[in-house]
Amino acid sequence: MDLLLPFVLGLLPIVWLVVALVGLKMQAPVAAAGALAVAAVLALAWWHMTPVNLLTAALEGVLMALWPIVIVIIAAVFTYNVTVHTGAIETIKVMLTSVSSHQRVLALLIGWCFGGFLEGMAGFGTAVAIPTAMMIALGFDPLKAVLVCLLANGVPTMFGSIGIPTTTLASITDLDATQLALTQALQVAPFVVATPFLIVMLVGNGPKGMRGMVPLTLLSGVSMAAAEIATAAVAGADLPMVVASVVSLVVTFAAAKAFGHKIDLLHPAHNPNHGAKVETARALRAWSPFILVFVVLVITSKMVPAINTPLSAIKSTVNIYQGDPEATLTFTWINTPGVLILLCGIAGALIQGCTAAEIGQVLGETVKQMSKTIATMLAILACAKIMGYSGMIASIAAFFVGTLGDFYPLVAPLLGALGTFVTGSGTSSEVLFGNVQVSAAQSIGADPYWLAASNSLGVSAGKMISPQNIAIGCSSKELAGRDAEVLSRVAPYAAAFAALMAVLVYAGTLLGL
Repeated sequence: MDLLLPFVLGLLPIVWLVVALVGLKMQAPVAAAGALAVAAVLALAWWHMTPVNLLTAALEGVLMALWPIVIVIIAAVFTYNVTVHTGAIETIKVMLTSVSSHQRVLALLIGWCFGGFLEGMAGFGTAVAIPTAMMIALGFDPLKAVLVCLLANGVPTMFGSIGIPTTTLASITDLDATQLALTQALQVAPFVVATPFLIVMLVGNGPKGMRGMVPLTLLSGVSMAAAEIATAAVAGADLPMVVASVVSLVVTFAAAKAFGHKIDLLHPAHNPNHGAKVETARALRAWSPFILVFVVLVITSKMVPAINTPLSAIKSTVNIYQGDPEATLTFTWINTPGVLILLCGIAGALIQGCTAAEIGQVLGETVKQMSKTIATMLAILACAKIMGYSGMIASIAAFFVGTLGDFYPLVAPLLGALGTFVTGSGTSSEVLFGNVQVSAAQSIGADPYWLAASNSLGVSAGKMISPQNIAIGCSSKELAGRDAEVLSRVAPYAAAFAALMAVLVYAGTLLGL
């Protein structure tokens, strides 16, 4: 009882989120605001937090959400929206679909590689909505198209939106972002390699769909996993998905050219772009915002200390939470992905012929488009900070450890999956459960990096079946009203991933990883 009651009370803000989003079908900002209110009342009434400490804890969460999370969200989606406004996205579509008329190859190029790139750059549904629409336009069965994109969107989520879920997790847990990113990349690698095979079999109606596709599919998955690990080790959390998706796209594209004539055609797509040529200048203009982001983030990363060090020194460190004078928040003003991506997006817009007025219009529309997501993030981060500073997170972790003991790692990734299923956001899941994982690791003597990373691993399974993600995938007229059918079809994949992830995390803990 000593552990049970604080656990139940501490879990109430999260229970409210589940009920509000899944049961009451509330809008995410309203549900998140309700969770914040529940956490505030509990912090004052049960955990005896002072009003000043409560308000300053919430303020720290709001400011952390604004910088760097919100600015990255706005900058990343703005950069993508620029390509839509200028029509450059159509050029990119032609280039991606020109290599093959084979549906299984196109599923890898569009759903897996390009979808991974969109997740790494922008996130927030773009990696499901855009590839699904492209595949339907190329003659794919709509249900298969959305299933491919949901499946493909799972494993990239931890490094989505220029690594925001991972950098946020590192910030709230005080873990080193580079070491955390590397641990995540190593944990998720088997699932990165496996996912392209599942995609090909889904499109090809089972194992027979692998005929002639094994070398290309293996290269597609291994190249992404290897590039993700290498980038995480060298550059940290910002670039793994961007770099890995580009590497996989190039490798898959080249392999399709090399092996295409040997691939057995099960379901050839009607692809009017097959064999189309795009002028180099036009291609460079279309990709220019993304190329600039890639180059700028690389040269300002830790790989180039001569640039990274002086830019990173332009920062302010402040104490906001009044309950602990050593609890500080650091604002890096220049060398933060949001600022750099926004500048690159503006430069790319100018290259593509946008006027200043058009840039302002796209930026304004982006802020409006993401306003609900921004409001949700503000409330979720404020709620998380109150839960952490008041002792709610410690109570939740104490119950899990006290009940499960050394078996806790079996449920660690399931918490990450639950958080993402409920909120639709990998970042929100990291905020809700990141400190639970670290507290539990400290209690059972496990590596905090391993269990914190396991939360991100579970996010991959939860993202596939998140109602919000499915709703985005079913936004086209061909899939309208088929959300329940899509959920029932993708759920077995998510369940299998979650079970295997639990075993992997537990085995890794036993081995001392």
